[in-house]
Amino acid sequence: MARRKMITRDMILTSAYDLVVKDGFNNFTARNIAKRMGCSTQPLYLEFSCMDDLKRAVIEKIQDYLREDVFSRHYTGDPLIDLSLSYIDLAKNDRSLYRAIYIEDHFGREAMRRFAYEMGMERLRLYPDAQQLSERRQRDIITGNWIISTGLSALVSAGYLDISQDQMVQILTAQLNDFIANDRFQSTEKTPTHQELTVSTDRRLHPKIQF
Repeated sequence: MARRKMITRDMILTSAYDLVVKDGFNNFTARNIAKRMGCSTQPLYLEFSCMDDLKRAVIEKIQDYLREDVFSRHYTGDPLIDLSLSYIDLAKNDRSLYRAIYIEDHFGREAMRRFAYEMGMERLRLYPDAQQLSERRQRDIITGNWIISTGLSALVSAGYLDISQDQMVQILTAQLNDFIANDRFQSTEKTPTHQELTVSTDRRLHPKIQF
């Protein structure tokens, strides 16, 4: 009778995911993952060809979690505003994961940028006014929304900005309406932000501000 595997691919992936959520990718090594599981590194290399293969699987698991559990949340009923608010909530309420995938990680940066762009475009297609815009204008709207959302996330999660959700909605709505109505960003194919969001190789102190 064949010997049943004690360490499965899913078990390794779950342990690797938990490690990233807790410590980020800085401590993402076979030894650290094996230590969490109480085993040698051998099972890891039996299920994954290399650590990069395991990292890719973890990033896909993170993207599935974000799509299904985080970015699917409803706040206002406005598709892009809700996407931005869920991103801000991630930064506030799950700082370890937010830092791991949006600040510290270098391996999955391009994959996560591509993921963010695709999520934004999915939401933008739900706006009748945006459907008549050129691809460049649509791309610029997503870029502008991403920049504003990231700024709010960084300031709010760090405690530098004391602002209500209603005030966030006002800021996001004003920016979104302005970008849809006006050609603000005017990016080109050579604009770095465009390249970072659409091309993927793989799939400080401030005073606290009160309003």
